[in-house]
Amino acid sequence: MIDKTNLKSVLSRIVSAKERSDHSGKVEVVAVTKNHSASVIVSSYNLGLRHIGENRVQEGEKKTREIETQNLTGLTKRFIGHLQSNKVNKCLDVFDTIDSVHSFKLAKKISNRAMVIEKKIPVLLEIKTSEEKTKHGFGSQETNEMLLCTELPNIQVQGLMTMAPFTQDQEKIRKSFRTLRFLLEKLNNQKPELKMRELSMGMSSDFEIAIEEGSTMVRLGTILFGKRNS
Repeated sequence: MIDKTNLKSVLSRIVSAKERSDHSGKVEVVAVTKNHSASVIVSSYNLGLRHIGENRVQEGEKKTREIETQNLTGLTKRFIGHLQSNKVNKCLDVFDTIDSVHSFKLAKKISNRAMVIEKKIPVLLEIKTSEEKTKHGFGSQETNEMLLCTELPNIQVQGLMTMAPFTQDQEKIRKSFRTLRFLLEKLNNQKPELKMRELSMGMSSDFEIAIEEGSTMVRLGTILFGKRNS
């Protein structure tokens, strides 16, 4: 379960990071509920959180069934994991947004399915801002492919997402987040009608740096709920 005192401390740290930042705007907390029970979603909602993030389609589907009798008005279920093409149909049935679109091919498949079910799906494009081979996403120079995604029907590209490199070097982490912010500005300048604003960057270990660099959405799990069960 989420601890009220713990959440209050995290929210206070978010406010402090915002005060150190040159960037205005609201910072949303996405509660990462992977490997936690559906009751964690309910407790998070009851404490005021309105975004939850899941990494696996099947797990998200199971929890959605378990909470469907709850009156969780305004809850946004965000898919934040690596999405395989064969899971796109089910993902769109379960989740409200897909925050990890890592290729034009995947974006096109989402678009095609969204047209079939007559649904417009908000998405974020996942960007590789480090050289780690384990990371997925568009290369930061692949702006043409990113812009092509914005032209697909029935999807709305609202912004970008990244994961910082796995390192203790705060300057490398900061550079990763700054790269994403500069890229968003570049895309908006190339195509002003986009007006993308979301920067999903920052997790439990680095969310304060991310907010200082302009994050609008931080994905927090361990710091809210403790370590996950494997």
